[in-house]
Amino acid sequence: MFKNFLLSLVFLLLSNLGFSSSKPNILVIIVDDLGYGDLSSYGATDLKSPHIDSLISEGMRFSECFANCPVCSPTRAALLTGRYQELVGVPGVIRTKPEDNWGYLAPSATMLPQALKPLGYHTAAIGKWHLGLDHEAHPNTRGFDHFHGFLGDMMDDYYHHRRHDQHYMRLNQEKVNPKGHATDIFTRWAQSYLTERKDQKDPFFLYLAYNAPHTPIQPPLDWLKKVIKREKGITEKRAKLVALIEHMDHNIGKVIATLKETGQWKNTLTIFVSDNGGQINVGANCGNLRGGKQDMYEGGLKVPASATWPGVIKPGTRSDFSFLTMDLFPTAIEAADGTVPNGIEGRSILPLLKSGRQAPFQRDNFFTRREGNQRYMGDSSWALRRGPWKLLKNRPDGPWELFHLENDPLETTDLSKKESQKFRELTTAMRAQIQRGGTVPWQKPETTKRR
Repeated sequence: MFKNFLLSLVFLLLSNLGFSSSKPNILVIIVDDLGYGDLSSYGATDLKSPHIDSLISEGMRFSECFANCPVCSPTRAALLTGRYQELVGVPGVIRTKPEDNWGYLAPSATMLPQALKPLGYHTAAIGKWHLGLDHEAHPNTRGFDHFHGFLGDMMDDYYHHRRHDQHYMRLNQEKVNPKGHATDIFTRWAQSYLTERKDQKDPFFLYLAYNAPHTPIQPPLDWLKKVIKREKGITEKRAKLVALIEHMDHNIGKVIATLKETGQWKNTLTIFVSDNGGQINVGANCGNLRGGKQDMYEGGLKVPASATWPGVIKPGTRSDFSFLTMDLFPTAIEAADGTVPNGIEGRSILPLLKSGRQAPFQRDNFFTRREGNQRYMGDSSWALRRGPWKLLKNRPDGPWELFHLENDPLETTDLSKKESQKFRELTTAMRAQIQRGGTVPWQKPETTKRR
């Protein structure tokens, strides 16, 4: 009897400290085109992001998180499958027009919600999907119990919610016509979902994907006026982007507040990440890095990211551990006490989250992007990171370059000729990866036959 009393007392104490015997809820917040330098906590001086900064301060801030790709769809495919994007059929951007579509999510790929459901999770996707428009690629088909969001890629208007005049807002399979700014809408839907789950015994996995701050740079007018008034001398282009980010930050704050109000915060692993670097020509700040969105240089791949888990991750910690978006898949599985499926390239960073330490992964990191339009014509750009060495081809018609990032973090000096042996080593490894990706279809089978 005394033993049972002690066990009950220990459980009560752990619960009050934020520990729980139940599996954690998992919330992944992925934002769109947020540059490495476009948060106050990452060095922005003309921008205020108190809510995201607060979230980061309550957990672990990452300085070496890399998107799998410098554009949208491939990174999302990597995150949700734990695999290199080209190995699940998404080497490029999935678009609404077939003649400019460069990906088809492999039906055989195991998605994160499909892996979590057998572990007892209720799964939901809210916001931007961008992984396919047909039934085979629909979130409900790919393991999400609940979908409330936008099936397409970018919106042509944050208030009209259309792409090429096509209607892609859905509640599961049903078309819906919400009113207001898309960032506000996705936040309301997320808050509603979290409120509905507060008394449920089974844990949830919520994939919350904002389309901000992707183009069109369309902040609410009152947010834009506030930025212009506060930041003397700011350009209109930069002010619009800052306002869009600050509006998004405000909404993320609402989601976190709902988690806390419903009592779910203490047992939730919250991951925040951007899908790629910021878009330079619309005013993005990618920090002291070369390039931005679409580039294989660091500004296109290195992204702001954090993980928060009360009672597990020590608040206010920072980590320079290097990992990729696809590593979040096995991390979530292990956090849910599951077994990571065989055959994925992602590696778990759960030991890092729990202890603050982890041995570096002994692997090459590959980055792939296939693209259309007249600039790319279906060709690819590539990069490979091995330790401090980075090999890349930033444009299909550009040269292969070699950089030593520890000595040259701004990627200013191409060493491909001076370090010819290292160049040969890395190009050999890169060719093997290109061959692997070349065996995986990235168009629907009937489309391939038609051509």
